[in-house]
Amino acid sequence: MLKIASRCDLKCDYCYVYEHADQGWRRQPPMMEPAVVATVARRIAEHARRHRLRTVRVILHGGEPLLVGPARLEEIAAELREQIGPGLELRMQTNGVLLTEEVCAVLREHTIRAGVSLDGSQMAHDRHRRFAHGGGSHRHVRHALDLLRRDENRDCYAGLLCTIDLRNDPVDTYRALLAEAPPRIDFLLPHATWDTPPPNRNGQQSPYGTWLSRVFQAWTDSGREVPIRLFDAILHPGVVGAEAVGLTPADLVVVETDGTYEQVDSLKVTYDGAAATGLDVFTATVDEVAAHPMIAIRQTGLAGLSATCRTCEVVDRCGGGQFPHRFRGGTGFDNPSVYCADLKELITYMDDRDGLATWVRDDLAGGAGSVDAVAQLAPIHEALVRARIVTLGAGEPEGWAELVALDEAAPDAVREVLTHPFVRRADASYLGNVAVAAAVRAGVEIHLELPVRDGVVALPTLGAFKVAGRHATVGVRDLKAVGRWLPARTAEVAGVPVSLEDTDPLRDSYDGLIVSGRLTEDEVTAWRHRLDGAIEHLRAEAPEYVPGIAATLRVIVPLRHDATGRQRAGSARTAFGAVAVTPEEPDALAVLLVHEVQHLKLGAVLDVCAMFDPRAPGRIAVPWREDERPVEGVLQGTYAFLAVADLWRRRPGPAAAARHTQLRGWVDVALDRLLGGAHLTAAGRRFATGMRAAIDAW
Repeated sequence: MLKIASRCDLKCDYCYVYEHADQGWRRQPPMMEPAVVATVARRIAEHARRHRLRTVRVILHGGEPLLVGPARLEEIAAELREQIGPGLELRMQTNGVLLTEEVCAVLREHTIRAGVSLDGSQMAHDRHRRFAHGGGSHRHVRHALDLLRRDENRDCYAGLLCTIDLRNDPVDTYRALLAEAPPRIDFLLPHATWDTPPPNRNGQQSPYGTWLSRVFQAWTDSGREVPIRLFDAILHPGVVGAEAVGLTPADLVVVETDGTYEQVDSLKVTYDGAAATGLDVFTATVDEVAAHPMIAIRQTGLAGLSATCRTCEVVDRCGGGQFPHRFRGGTGFDNPSVYCADLKELITYMDDRDGLATWVRDDLAGGAGSVDAVAQLAPIHEALVRARIVTLGAGEPEGWAELVALDEAAPDAVREVLTHPFVRRADASYLGNVAVAAAVRAGVEIHLELPVRDGVVALPTLGAFKVAGRHATVGVRDLKAVGRWLPARTAEVAGVPVSLEDTDPLRDSYDGLIVSGRLTEDEVTAWRHRLDGAIEHLRAEAPEYVPGIAATLRVIVPLRHDATGRQRAGSARTAFGAVAVTPEEPDALAVLLVHEVQHLKLGAVLDVCAMFDPRAPGRIAVPWREDERPVEGVLQGTYAFLAVADLWRRRPGPAAAARHTQLRGWVDVALDRLLGGAHLTAAGRRFATGMRAAIDAW
């Protein structure tokens, strides 16, 4: 975060820079000088090269960054882009008062996305966000948002930031924000500490949790038409990052106008000088400031939280709350958040209505999982895909408008395509493919130019065209093109149609596994027989696993035979519903399907429940690998081998007994190491304990 201006044209009464304990802004130059900009750009560029970072996000901040004026803003952006290069993502947070057409031209030229602070309706906004003379700024902000919504500026509109005031109606506030058509919204708890508690509580234990719960319900009732970062971070911990919640590492360093490095800006609410590091861009690298003790402790995850937080059942989502909100004189930051009760109420409310309930995780931990429990997983994938699609659609690429219209006119057709496993891996250029596939399913005529990948244009769930060239214009009637259309073929697995995916280029993403080419009709028939046989084996040996496979599996990706004769299979957390597998005899295929479906199930759980601390140091040795494994890999392996051991214990003969003994031993050792270490969250320990109970019951 670059503080390119240290002053502001508003006098907001809740501002953490000017109205709280730290008054360091008074000692800062009003603007960041060119020499400071050049030096910090060089520091960021060298850090990116040293760590081979593909992207670097720089936020232009203040004070109010637009006080530098359009010409100086253009110079700063040009300097940053020249030194840092194409991996730079430029953002700006502004109050919007000085946002003009001239500023928008700079935003467009340098691809700067601007977030705007808006607290809701005119009354809500002007309650706090006022000029020094007392007048409100709402009218000026609305004008800025009008500019950002114009077609030519839409790509520069990052979203809205709203600071909560309990006196404002939560649903009215949400609707006022929604009326500005933002690409995303974030809600900010007023910065507070145990020494300076949150305002307007009036003796209530968790009024901010109640307020946010009402917004969450309104958001859900309206179809979640815009991402809300706080809610998405709670729903998908580790997938969506937010400073206010979660266990993801802190990755923000602030540079003041004089070039001094500081910690996260909101620390200014705790005490004077709290954010200081004693380092500056002229004498220290980014690595050196990242090693500062108060920044390093925010890289330690669960271990860096208070004892109260470490044993809390929602710590995987809450993460101890925002760092400054933990402060109390005498104990420093070794406390839960002053918003602890509010966050717990919100998370519990969201879990009751949307999250993966504890009973589901407990049920799945036993191995197969009940039909009701497994049925909770597919909606997680759909929610993540929709969030991904909304993000991709921010720049309104080819097909976006058509997809939005289809989602209103033919939601079932769109849902069928969006839940295809590989859509979650899509980039913006693939949205047109999704739109055309949905249009075909809906019987709606559509014409779009689509990119050609590996000689085909794939329409997820339907098949692919063979195309020469780099782009193709596709219409619904083109599906009748003889010889060029490669329709998807299906097999029936436990009474459910499953696609034999052999055309979509996105299927080729399983490390070390080689996907087959287009299957012949004889090969399709053989796959159908193998899958029928595999399910018959499971029905006879372990019938409780069959419903879970039927509820989870949507796609089989045929792999080429392994040159060494090994059985090979794979799955991916980003492709829920797809299993890649070599053609095997039915008894072996049954084991491989159970193994990979276990990975898919646990992957979906991990998408919404942080079972381990990603920042916990070290890896874990496991019996089935020579190399030590990351915690997620150990959890995944343990869960898969739990089910496979269960299969082998039911098969007759000494060879099956020996295999069962081996696999059970592997699971035992892995669970000992998981439960004996400090890697798991409370939710992770509960899940691992459930696996232990399952094998103890055999």
